[in-house]
Amino acid sequence: MKKAALGFAATVLFCAPFLAAQKAQTFTGEITDDACSGPGGHTAMLQKGETNKDCTLSCVKAGSKFVLYDGTKKMVYQLDDQKKPATFAGAKVTVMGTLDAASETIHVTNIAAAK
Repeated sequence: MKKAALGFAATVLFCAPFLAAQKAQTFTGEITDDACSGPGGHTAMLQKGETNKDCTLSCVKAGSKFVLYDGTKKMVYQLDDQKKPATFAGAKVTVMGTLDAASETIHVTNIAAAK
């Protein structure tokens, strides 16, 4: 009985960091594309009179992927869902999901306009 209890406790202690890593988080930033992510990424298109949304959608249509750019942290997060972000292209948003730190990919559960 004691061996079983010790085995269970060891398993819980071993798995705890992995379970904590999968906890849902909130990320805030701009939905953009990987070609134009970062500060000043849309500059050339904005000079032509396009908006951030126009530029993002044009680049995605040309093969780029939607990403979340957090200007405060200067971080670009890949998004595993490429359908939900289309509605928010070029907009400030709050993304809910879990982060795969190794690939810097957010597994998106929800996207909403930032307050």
